[in-house]
Amino acid sequence: MKFWWLRLTRYARPHWLKLSVVVLLMVAGVGLDVLKPLPMKLIIDSVLENKPLPSAAAWVAGLPGGDSRPGLLALLTGATLLLFLIGWASRAAQRYVEVGAGSRMTYDLGLDLFDHLQRLSLRFHGKQPAGDLVHRVLQNTGCVRDLILTVYLPLLTSLVSLAAMLTVMWQMDRGLSLLALLAAPLLGLTIRVFAQPMAKRSYEEMRIQGETLALAEQTLTALPAVQAYGREDFEDQRFSNLSRRAGKAYLRTVASQLGFQVGTGVVTAVGTAAIICVGGLHVLEGKLSMGSLLVFLSYLASLYAPLESLAYLSMGIASAAAGAKRVFEILESDDTVRNTPGAKPLPTRATGHLRLEKVVVGYEHGRPVLHGIDLEACPGETVALVGPTGAGKSTLVSLIPRFFDPWEGRITLDGKDLRDIQLPSLRSQIAIVQQDPFLLPMTVAENIAYGRPGASRDDIVKAAVAANAEEFIQRLPQGYDTVIGERGATLSGGERQRLAIARALLKDAPILVLDEPTSALDAKTEAVIADALDRLLLGRTTFVIAHRLSMARKAQRIVFIDRGCVVEEGSHQELLRRGTHYARFHELQGGASLKAKEAFAQ
Repeated sequence: MKFWWLRLTRYARPHWLKLSVVVLLMVAGVGLDVLKPLPMKLIIDSVLENKPLPSAAAWVAGLPGGDSRPGLLALLTGATLLLFLIGWASRAAQRYVEVGAGSRMTYDLGLDLFDHLQRLSLRFHGKQPAGDLVHRVLQNTGCVRDLILTVYLPLLTSLVSLAAMLTVMWQMDRGLSLLALLAAPLLGLTIRVFAQPMAKRSYEEMRIQGETLALAEQTLTALPAVQAYGREDFEDQRFSNLSRRAGKAYLRTVASQLGFQVGTGVVTAVGTAAIICVGGLHVLEGKLSMGSLLVFLSYLASLYAPLESLAYLSMGIASAAAGAKRVFEILESDDTVRNTPGAKPLPTRATGHLRLEKVVVGYEHGRPVLHGIDLEACPGETVALVGPTGAGKSTLVSLIPRFFDPWEGRITLDGKDLRDIQLPSLRSQIAIVQQDPFLLPMTVAENIAYGRPGASRDDIVKAAVAANAEEFIQRLPQGYDTVIGERGATLSGGERQRLAIARALLKDAPILVLDEPTSALDAKTEAVIADALDRLLLGRTTFVIAHRLSMARKAQRIVFIDRGCVVEEGSHQELLRRGTHYARFHELQGGASLKAKEAFAQ
């Protein structure tokens, strides 16, 4: 977070032209503010009091109608209207350009944050609510817009305006000008008192908003479970409690801002009252004309406006700092999967020879899930990972595409450390079929081609046929062009699984990871899926997480994992003959006796 304001300014550089236009329009607005009171001064002094026009404005008398008081009144009234219209058009143009530049800066920062989130390890994402991350990407990235458009540019404009107004007022009455400037240190004191509370309360408000969005996302994602267990009222209460906390946090933020505004308002009101009192005395003493006093008071409002703007910058900084803190908490996270310096892409298609050497890894520091794993998979070999829930099977296969890296040891592909292979090149060699395949709300064809976007329709159809998916796809309303629901909700479990297999077939990677692909399916559907899997496994190095041993039996080698360690490995028949861990696990799935269950529990 240190020097965060400097880090955000780089997002303004690509938009320097638009921001320059904004600055020019702001400066033009300052010039118009200087000119606006002058027609009123001339109306009061030269029309109503019939005094001669000042030498600087004598040229007005030469305009049509300027030689009579009614004509002069009409000219000066028209000038007032014209200045108003030009000022309005200038502010409208400034606002339009500001919105465009601010939106682009926000989108650029949001894109960087989104890209960084995609590159963070699954270990990081497992600890962060998705809804809160969405809030940071969509809402908190507005901090760059707030910093540039409500802090930096107003600061520049306020300084220019302050200098212009003070110059004009100094020429009119130096004593009153010095008196007006006494408000500046009082405004500085107000900023000092309120700035830190505003920043803290803004951050707390954003944090609770993120929690609320995360709860909504979690509940709506788990809606089947919520409805099945009748927990709607419970979730309503949780959301209501968070909403109340968010409302209270918002009120605390507003209270601090209102306190700040009242403080600055009191300072400027006292300053204005002092100027009216002293200026009135100057008029009575003949040192100042009535028109000049009114113009001075108008300039005083224009002087206090930039002073208040400078004071209000602390509000903009507080809001931007709160958002920037939440953005940089993610951007500064180093839980990314990194290549070693000089990592290179694989020059050719991998053979699929994988080795895990003394691998130790976990999700929390000091709590390893895998303990010194040594494992080898030869090209084209199918290795089944078997063991009780929580043994570390999913963690092991997550290391192959480098969803995260081991703490100790290394993993090699064809003799190369995975960290020495550029990540996109490595993952292009791997296809994954999960227990709950993730499908996107796109067409069936786009989902199948997700791992190979440039695939032809013929290749997509061939993959679907090989995955036994062609029949049900043809029954869909638009066939391959049917848009499926979020996470494939409009398809059955078996249909989703066949699309995932088709996607893996189309990618045609030499390494395949199957994470319990049939554990949630009935026997009939499993048979259809198994037929498609047989075609998918052919010629590929495959790791299969198998809770149902029907998948394990087909593997050339079965590895039994328990408590993060490889306890035995061999073929199905070899492990049964040993009569130890795998054999007991096999007996349990086949309806073994209580004695066998007790033996396995030991």
